[in-house]
Amino acid sequence: MMRLFYYLFLKPVSLLPWPLLYAFSDFAYLLLFRVFRYRSKIVTNNLKRSFPGISEEKLKEIRSGFYHHFFDGLFETFKTFSMTNEEALARFRVINPDVADRYQAEGRSVIMVGGHYNNWEYLAMSVNACMAMQTAGIYQRIKSKFFEKKILESRKKFGMHLFSRSQVQQGALDNCSTPLAIFFAIDQSPTLAKKVYWTTFLNQETAVAFGPEKFARKLNAPVVYFQIDKIKRGYHEATFKLLTENPLDEPHGAITEMHTQALEQTILNEPKYWLWSHKRWKRKRKPGE
Repeated sequence: MMRLFYYLFLKPVSLLPWPLLYAFSDFAYLLLFRVFRYRSKIVTNNLKRSFPGISEEKLKEIRSGFYHHFFDGLFETFKTFSMTNEEALARFRVINPDVADRYQAEGRSVIMVGGHYNNWEYLAMSVNACMAMQTAGIYQRIKSKFFEKKILESRKKFGMHLFSRSQVQQGALDNCSTPLAIFFAIDQSPTLAKKVYWTTFLNQETAVAFGPEKFARKLNAPVVYFQIDKIKRGYHEATFKLLTENPLDEPHGAITEMHTQALEQTILNEPKYWLWSHKRWKRKRKPGE
């Protein structure tokens, strides 16, 4: 079924010229948000809890901006299935790759942390071509092996190494022979993770995966926050910010607090570009956690 969906819909859509692609995005916004209210209750509740006291006018403004951006990002992701290398590099760049690349000469890997903000698929696809250091990403496996293969092909376009969560749990990143820039998405709900760090994020008690801090300590790897900014429709750039150069000197939880607060500030500056439609706070704290 997924194979048919890919060849009959996704692949043809990916071949559309950009103006027509965005026309489809605008139509999806009108149909799926304005008519069918796709995940509108989840988005509205997330916004109200994150911004207590927000006016109805401001809430509608952010929500509408989010859905416009969401469907743009969705169709831009479809486009990656046929995007040329030249197109990909024209639409995404890293402003200051040296913030991370300079540790390669020291033989040190770097932990790269960020969230589902703006077009993270562009980053996954293109960032390896923008850095001197070899990049690696961690992904969650999906049920359709065919679709997973197509997504991974897109993300590996410029040579990023990709590891599933199960491979990482089995030690795939424990003994890197060469320095890696290892990318983590830090804003997913760690529903199944046994070890999490509890903090306040967007005005709510939030469980944060401890993986980035764990690997930073295990590898003695500097931690760098990546922020993806939207320059204009279809064009994005990333900026790197060093959070800590010496993770072993930081107290327990400090690294997790750093990257959580960095993402929160990014969202507060331009809230419409974050992924408000996911159930970020579905894990509730249990006694003893």
